[in-house]
Amino acid sequence: MATYDQNRQKRDDQRTNVVSHMARALAVFAVDEIVIFDDSHPDTRPRHVDPAGYTGDIDPCGYLDHILQYLEMPPFMRRTLLPLHPNLKSAGLLPSLDIPSHPHPSDWLPYCEGVTLPGKTASGSGTLVDVGRKNPVTISDDVPPKTRITVKMDENDPSVAEPVDPAAPRAEGGYYWGYSVRRCKSLASIFEECPFEDGYDMSIGTSERGVPIGEAFPERKVKRGDVNFNHLLLVFGGPRGLENAAENDPELNGMGIVRGRTKELFDHWINILPGQGSRTIRTDEALFVGLAGLRRLWDQR
Repeated sequence: MATYDQNRQKRDDQRTNVVSHMARALAVFAVDEIVIFDDSHPDTRPRHVDPAGYTGDIDPCGYLDHILQYLEMPPFMRRTLLPLHPNLKSAGLLPSLDIPSHPHPSDWLPYCEGVTLPGKTASGSGTLVDVGRKNPVTISDDVPPKTRITVKMDENDPSVAEPVDPAAPRAEGGYYWGYSVRRCKSLASIFEECPFEDGYDMSIGTSERGVPIGEAFPERKVKRGDVNFNHLLLVFGGPRGLENAAENDPELNGMGIVRGRTKELFDHWINILPGQGSRTIRTDEALFVGLAGLRRLWDQR
């Protein structure tokens, strides 16, 4: 007979595997931002969560956030920046995202992710940075130890680098540089707390009651360039859908956006896989299906 600890370990293994599948999908399709929102009713949420304990059973959003951040972080810096934690017990066995920000022996890129080190540089000024290579590099800035930074390597001296904006590898070099993770307390908060000055200029909600992708975005419009955006938001719901998330959101309730009106939150309301054989599509499956089906929207830009 399985013990309680064995059963919990089995559940944790299943959870971490699901999260790793989600992270792989997001990395494969070069997604820049992940937003985790709570679709439960505020009255049912735990009020006291021990951040040092296992949170998979009581705080699924926090658990998801923890594992996603672990997987996005370059492996060589995890031991320094992410202390041992019950949530990460099985994480070390998960497949790598294998993205450009994770150093690879056969690749040399002008940008690197690094973590600052204690100790003096050869010149006595500046900061040593571990970038996952044989030797650390030096930056001229003074940065406290155990700080994650993005650096650009000196083309003429591989031992020297300079700090750059974390968005620089993507914006200037064209490299996919991983995702950021943002947590929201509700569906409405996704829009209210958007980090972009002009918000999301295109939003897509997913539902089995939505229209097929081809109907929402006809090929002729995509090829003509009629589908334009700077920041595209694609939202997936939980097992009970986005309608349930709206139902449990007090702010949306006050605006009358519930049940069939949930689609009013979005510019487009789509069904990513009409005629599905299974009654449900898990979120990790929906990500691959949805991103594959919608990829032409940004590939044509």
